[in-house]
Amino acid sequence: MRKDGRAADELRPAQLTLEYVQYPEGSVLITMGGTRVLCNVSVEDKLPRWLLEQSGGKQGWLTAEYALLPRSTHTRTRRETRGLSGRTQEIRRLIGRSLRAAVSLELLGEHQLTVDCDVLQADGGTRTAAITGSYVAVALALRRLIEQGTVPPEVLRTPVAAVSVGMVDGKPLLDLDYGEDSRADVDGNVVLTAAGELIEAQFTAEGRPFDRASLDALLDLSEKGIRELLAIQQRALADQGASA
Repeated sequence: MRKDGRAADELRPAQLTLEYVQYPEGSVLITMGGTRVLCNVSVEDKLPRWLLEQSGGKQGWLTAEYALLPRSTHTRTRRETRGLSGRTQEIRRLIGRSLRAAVSLELLGEHQLTVDCDVLQADGGTRTAAITGSYVAVALALRRLIEQGTVPPEVLRTPVAAVSVGMVDGKPLLDLDYGEDSRADVDGNVVLTAAGELIEAQFTAEGRPFDRASLDALLDLSEKGIRELLAIQQRALADQGASA
């Protein structure tokens, strides 16, 4: 039994609050246990110069940013005003890759989606929560463009979601909190599409190497958790659509 009473294959309580901020084209606050991430999507009618030169404006773009707010952690985290840390850059790239898999850039036209993920409170799994929440924020932003007739409905290719997993005291666990993550023998982050296709699978042995059986167990756990998160995403979007 884990300290919060969860089973090994049980997610922390997950909640998506849509339209949390008024001004972005898409805004979602995602809560996963003690982790809270604000995901905002801005739509701009301009593209990076490198993409214009490469594609002639025939496809859009999606980029992501990520930041820990100063007191989102147990001690104050300094703002990254003098350049981004390696960890921040890695997470930004992961979020961007994951969300670009969900969107048809060719059908997006001359639009750029900028996804801002700000961690309000960190208790493990911030990057995976950011991906799961940001997909819903992207879907909200694209829903507006679809309703305006600016882009076709097919611009949204597939839902995506992500979750953390790990081996703690020799046992595979789903959705690690900070305490579990800090003492995990193996930790991983998995991103899947709604069809169960892998976008990314990151696994690291923190102590000794691990075997294939452990990897398979962690992948199975992640798939179970992500399917539950995909269902939560779709319910939230359906409820928002019904109330619009």
